[in-house]
Amino acid sequence: MKTYSAKASDVEKQWILIDASDLVLGRLASLIATRLRGKHKPIFTPHTDCGDHVVVVNADKVALTGKKKADKIYYRHTGYPGGIKSTKAGQMLEGKYPERVLLKAVERMLPRGPLGRKQFSNLRVYTGAEHPHEAQDPKALDVAKLNSKNQRSA
Repeated sequence: MKTYSAKASDVEKQWILIDASDLVLGRLASLIATRLRGKHKPIFTPHTDCGDHVVVVNADKVALTGKKKADKIYYRHTGYPGGIKSTKAGQMLEGKYPERVLLKAVERMLPRGPLGRKQFSNLRVYTGAEHPHEAQDPKALDVAKLNSKNQRSA
């Protein structure tokens, strides 16, 4: 018996559309990271990009549980001495780029390195309900139906 190792030519990439309205951030990010890596496929190979293309709409309507909107802090550094800056999750969601909350959550669940960066480039996140990928005919994935804990009714 031989271990199967998928090559890039063996992989069939699909396009998946996810509506993030009222979905819990961490659970959604975990599902997206799994799809981007290709771990849901039987031909998963750790050193090959087996994942699908994921399009997420309504990223600004993602839900955070507990007091995370007020307590969760995102840090960044300007590059200058003493240049650490912080932003709360609630401020990010109501700010100019609310999709960055979801992007950061998914990015931190993917492996670091060239393969992880390639897989992360297969993710497209949009704040509104519109997206420019209709020509790829993405299949809708109802994340709320997968588990009752995935959706927050607020």
